[in-house]
Amino acid sequence: MERKEEVIETIDIPVAERKYLKETNPKFKEKFFFIIPLLILLFFVSGLRFSRNSKTNPLKNINFNNANNHDHSILGHLPYNEISKEKLVLIEPNIEVHIDMSESLLQMKEDAKNEGIFLVFLSGYRSINLQNNIFYTLKSKRNQIASERARVSAPPGYSEHSTGFAIDIGDSNKRDTDFDVKFENTDAFRWLKKNAAKYHFKLSFNKNNKNVDYEPWHWRYEGSIDALKVFEASNRNINNAK
Repeated sequence: MERKEEVIETIDIPVAERKYLKETNPKFKEKFFFIIPLLILLFFVSGLRFSRNSKTNPLKNINFNNANNHDHSILGHLPYNEISKEKLVLIEPNIEVHIDMSESLLQMKEDAKNEGIFLVFLSGYRSINLQNNIFYTLKSKRNQIASERARVSAPPGYSEHSTGFAIDIGDSNKRDTDFDVKFENTDAFRWLKKNAAKYHFKLSFNKNNKNVDYEPWHWRYEGSIDALKVFEASNRNINNAK
């Protein structure tokens, strides 16, 4: 009989404890269920802030570390998209240019001729593939490293000629000065320097350029909205350097 009573006592104790918990903790449960969502919300907000900071801080560091290359230039040359074939027009055999500048370019040549100056067009639009061959083939043949070659020729994808808005000009009476700094001593260059702006043409690489050699024969057109958009980054850099 004594053993039986002991068994009952051991069973009654845990039952009594369970009843006590159920009866005395309803308020605790209400607080518990109220606090849990609040904690989850706080953790979510904190995690969101941390995630945003982790995303923005690296970008700030990148911008800071690359402050001198925010325009994505390579070896002093800015990137340019290749113009679509539909916007190109043939003005002379093997010379294509952007249709926006064709009229001004031909008018400039005609007006120069009327003043006894005979301009010759050396190179207009060049595809990225052609620029690739020019840059890497000549670099290899002349045993040049990339930075040396970039002073006289843009890497593929970084040439103004790919936009269709660039034109290389020579003097038909001084063909030995084609693609040469000596072109600046010709009547053609002197005329261009005095009159090219009237037709919205601008010398791209002057003597003050630190990364690209002086090219008195290389002119670009800035007489349309599309052209201004293309060369906006270049003009911004020039203005900031002044």
